[in-house]
Amino acid sequence: MAAALSYCQPSPFIGQFPSNFGKPVSLQSIEISTQASRITALFWGSKKSVKHHPVDSSLGDFTLTGSETEEIKENPTKGKKVSVSIISSILDVSSHEWDSCTLDATGPEKFNPFLTHGFLSSLEETGCAVKETGWMPSHIIAKDESENILGVAPLYLKSHSYGEFVFDHSWADAYYSFGARYYPKFQCCVPFTPVTGPRILVRNTSFKDQVFDVIVTALKDLTAKSQVSSLHITFPSEAEWYKLKDRGFLQRIGMQYHWKNCNYKSFDEFLMDMKQSKRKNIRQERKKIPAQDLTMKRLRGYEIKANHWDSFYKFYRNTTDNKWGSPYLTREFFHEMGSKMGDDVLLVVAEKGDELVAGALNLIGGDTIYGRLWGCDPQVYYPSLHFEACYYQAIEAAIELNLSTVEAGAQGEHKIQRGYLPVPTYSCHYFIDEGFEQAIGEFLVRESNQVDLVMKLFHESGPFKEGIH
Repeated sequence: MAAALSYCQPSPFIGQFPSNFGKPVSLQSIEISTQASRITALFWGSKKSVKHHPVDSSLGDFTLTGSETEEIKENPTKGKKVSVSIISSILDVSSHEWDSCTLDATGPEKFNPFLTHGFLSSLEETGCAVKETGWMPSHIIAKDESENILGVAPLYLKSHSYGEFVFDHSWADAYYSFGARYYPKFQCCVPFTPVTGPRILVRNTSFKDQVFDVIVTALKDLTAKSQVSSLHITFPSEAEWYKLKDRGFLQRIGMQYHWKNCNYKSFDEFLMDMKQSKRKNIRQERKKIPAQDLTMKRLRGYEIKANHWDSFYKFYRNTTDNKWGSPYLTREFFHEMGSKMGDDVLLVVAEKGDELVAGALNLIGGDTIYGRLWGCDPQVYYPSLHFEACYYQAIEAAIELNLSTVEAGAQGEHKIQRGYLPVPTYSCHYFIDEGFEQAIGEFLVRESNQVDLVMKLFHESGPFKEGIH
């Protein structure tokens, strides 16, 4: 098991590059040293603006063909026109139109709150995902001839690789070692959010598959015309992952830990499915909370007041200062997101007397609770409070709300003994340089084999009784 754990760390890039990668060999040796300082500043100085070759906001007109549209059936010589363009802010499209695409792409039962206009606009309006932080919004919009929006995709031009949770820093190093430029790159994702969901959000029409293809083609064309190194689609749905492979993208898998609800009626019923030693450990951890005079509360929507968000921001900063070194989100973001998303927000708080001492932020989707951020008062330490606030409270809430899954975020093998099992996550990668693409592809085959092995070992040594999960 110790050997398996080592595979969970971000993998170094291991690949053999063809001699003609990036630039002619004669130029590489000259330019590597002269580019080093510029590259370092661009990579580590994420606040700097991205320089790239600008393209027209229009990405072209496309014609839908075949038997999918009634219009084409009636007049085979005429196809339905779809125009694709870039917008520099999600505020350039109405929340109704964007969210209609989101809801059609997921379906109500799989509603994903991170894909909504409310969440994404909160990131932009409060200065989190903007040009100045290395996240230049370049969202894709597909419209028909009547200006109806048929599909959208959240897209950003990136000058670094922070806030993505799919690690490609070693790929950037490999690019630079050959004198080529990895940044800027395009990233199709939800910033700072390692949550699986569709990334090409298409309305539910009879020609939605063609609109999907149109947007993917436009994304690839944009990558080439902008003269950037690559396009990355991170945490797409599994169905998208397979479709994008057929459209020239490399496939990558990762791993997270999710809790599954087997129609439990109570937390104790869930515990009875676990091995005796794990069940005992969880009960002991939970007993520590009242023993420390702590009270746990789950707040939703209007129950979350401004003082809660101010306290939670302090807790969040304590976590980032100790763990990440730099906060991605602003104080204003939490207030804005909370006001826009209402009951989709679940804030777990711990109180000692009348004082808030810790909190865990969750969002609620169609069938899932998404655990996102945690923090506590920097002046105190309460044993087992992290496990209670982040994992056990989310499980209890999922059981009460009859939701099927709790996604507890990225990393953390300690989640396994608390009932969260490994599941695969996905990403897709498109490179302009064919030599680099080949080398990355070979690496991803080896990495995927390692991830598959780790997940198998974790499941075999899991916390549940034999035959459960």
